[in-house]
Amino acid sequence: MKRCNAQVDIGRRQFLRGTSVSAAGVAAATMARPAKAAPAAARVDYPSTKLANIADLEVNVPFDVAYPDADAPGVLLKLGTPVEGGAGPDGDVVGFTTICPHKGFPMSYSSERRTFNCPGHYSVFDAEKGGQQVWGQATQNLPQYMLRVEANGDIYAEGVDELLYGRLSNVL
Repeated sequence: MKRCNAQVDIGRRQFLRGTSVSAAGVAAATMARPAKAAPAAARVDYPSTKLANIADLEVNVPFDVAYPDADAPGVLLKLGTPVEGGAGPDGDVVGFTTICPHKGFPMSYSSERRTFNCPGHYSVFDAEKGGQQVWGQATQNLPQYMLRVEANGDIYAEGVDELLYGRLSNVL
């Protein structure tokens, strides 16, 4: 009986010795590796396209557009207060695809809640927080347009920050 306990103790010692050697090796390898920079946003550069003029927009009323091509419906919004990713002189103009990134359902905009809502699986995306998903089945945020506003008020889209639903790559 005593011999069995001794074998268990030897096993424990061997285990602890092995884990301490492994931990030392991982620490040494980590210290020798240079620090990595934080990953960049998943921006997709598409051709610069004029979508509208600020004069065409009403506060909190979606303005229908298509970007980066006719098969990609979306909207521009003038929210009335500066927001994340907002463009224009007031930092309140944003643009989003209106196709849910989860399963491709067409979404509606709720002006009361300032959210995009998917009727398929009830995902909800916050327009004031860069299209951040706040509820539902989606596994990514709502793709937001990278906008540029000219001095004359013309609004140009120059890219999207996520992959659009149904696209296998970021190429047109």
